[in-house]
Amino acid sequence: MDVLFLDQFSELGGAQKCLLDLLPEIHARGWRASAALPGNGPLVKLLQAEGVHVHSIPSGPYRSGSKSIADIAQFMHDVRQQVNILRPLKFDLLYVNGPRMLAGAAKAYGNRAAVLFHAHSRIPAGVQNWVANRSLRQLNATVAACAKAIAPGVSSHVIANGTPDMGFKERNFNQWRIGMIGTIRPEKGQLEFLRAAATLATKFENVRFTICGAPADPGGDYDRAVQKYCDALPVDLLGWRTDVASVLSGLDLLVITSKSEGMPRVMLEAFSAGVPVVAFPVGGIPEVVRDGETGFLVHRKTPEALAACLGGIIRRGGEPIRNIAANARREWEKKYTVDIYRKNITALMESLVSGRPPAREIEPQRSHR
Repeated sequence: MDVLFLDQFSELGGAQKCLLDLLPEIHARGWRASAALPGNGPLVKLLQAEGVHVHSIPSGPYRSGSKSIADIAQFMHDVRQQVNILRPLKFDLLYVNGPRMLAGAAKAYGNRAAVLFHAHSRIPAGVQNWVANRSLRQLNATVAACAKAIAPGVSSHVIANGTPDMGFKERNFNQWRIGMIGTIRPEKGQLEFLRAAATLATKFENVRFTICGAPADPGGDYDRAVQKYCDALPVDLLGWRTDVASVLSGLDLLVITSKSEGMPRVMLEAFSAGVPVVAFPVGGIPEVVRDGETGFLVHRKTPEALAACLGGIIRRGGEPIRNIAANARREWEKKYTVDIYRKNITALMESLVSGRPPAREIEPQRSHR
């Protein structure tokens, strides 16, 4: 089987790592893979190292959040160029790994191909949502959503993300290192984390903080605000790191303060590593984190509520937190390993081309229209 992967980025985010995770199973099945994506980021080189031929296509850059008239004009121009590049390519299955690629795919192929769209996050409301859903209908696409909370109103299978083993480590939970891992941008909520850290730093002497990630807009307003907070607090800024297992090994708690999410990869990596997760209950996070059992949910999504939750965990310490870390590890082993993820996604891919139901049950799964 020939698979063409379309991705909207060549930088390495969670969605792109999920794509890379599939390649060993693709090769094991004897399938052939090619890809089309913009830019010349690290994803290009990693795909090429795996023997994947990569086609270059235009896509942005566009500003984050709501799009300007200039963004929309650039997008329309990019789509026309994408169609010219994509239309001659041959494949059995088109695998779309980002909503920006849907419009170009729909204009290039219509409903003439088997198409799988992998939804990693909720598509923003408004024009972006309308274009994406219209394109999904034109493609007659099947959707693999990483969480129930983001499954769109078309034929969907909910297939949880999975991660490699990060290496479980027992922790003493007496000297606390609390951290965040992810791109530094407003949607990820680093400022909310730092405001909570400022409160905790006045109450506990045994706490330090870590922020791991590169700024989406280096030198921009948000990056400068994060830097200013860090200058006055016991915070280590690690920058961009590829050795996530090593970063997690140095943490006692992982905080996720995102405004929206699908199923954050780093949350599952923390489960694997035995790092309890403290998170705002957005997107698919509550589908994984059971409050007080496999992690902690901060239902009032404010720095004050986050500080109160973290303070309670620090005061409690010891055996209760170790039990939560162990519960999270068992949950990862049962549902969220990379092997489970690979087999579920590739079983669905094969079924779309063969016309037969998947050879094995996809868990968790939900179909709706």
